[in-house]
Amino acid sequence: MTEPNQTTSTGANLPAVIGQDDASNRVTRAILDFISQIPDSKVHSHGDPETEARRLAKRAAQRAAITAGSLALPPGPLGWLTILPELISIWKIQAQLVSDIAAAYGRHAELGREQMLWCLFRHTSAQAFRDLVVRLGDRLIFRRVSYSVIERVAKQIGVKVTQRALGEGLSRWMPVIGAIGVGGYAYYDTRQVAATTIAMLKSEIDTTDGDVVPVQVVAREIPPTRAH
Repeated sequence: MTEPNQTTSTGANLPAVIGQDDASNRVTRAILDFISQIPDSKVHSHGDPETEARRLAKRAAQRAAITAGSLALPPGPLGWLTILPELISIWKIQAQLVSDIAAAYGRHAELGREQMLWCLFRHTSAQAFRDLVVRLGDRLIFRRVSYSVIERVAKQIGVKVTQRALGEGLSRWMPVIGAIGVGGYAYYDTRQVAATTIAMLKSEIDTTDGDVVPVQVVAREIPPTRAH
């Protein structure tokens, strides 16, 4: 077999390992399963919740980076197979972080599936939340929605997450370099989750059964704060 055919064959094998549509559907299902339960927290209400939140964020980001980097080490096709387990492992760390930050603010009881979805994925795809969340002044209003709406939001997020994950998957053919990059992104991503959570908890949180203003307003009015 000639070298060009070998190259073509190798490239053709990549989609067979994991296709974007199939991966996106898997990620969407994982998101829906994941937000169905809010993690408990052992953190107590804190006198300086923002400082405590940033401490928690730093620790969680370090754990996420180590976890993601370790799972990204297997080379080649085996590395591709670790993408979804890696995502779920990172989401577990981040969901616990959201829960702990809310507890530090004394507002754990206000967390629901909409709030968890917002904290975990708002920075990934703000437009996906246009029918779910809006800011009015100092208030964040979450709309109580049906499962079908949550499913639609999760699908939009799933597409974005999958596109990024498959892009990172290419680096898994260079395991050491890939592990460093994946770990670095997990650290950054976790800090973004913390920033969104802190911003949410510094606001008044309301829920409504009615319509809300499209979330483009939210995306424009509440740029993510940095968690230091």
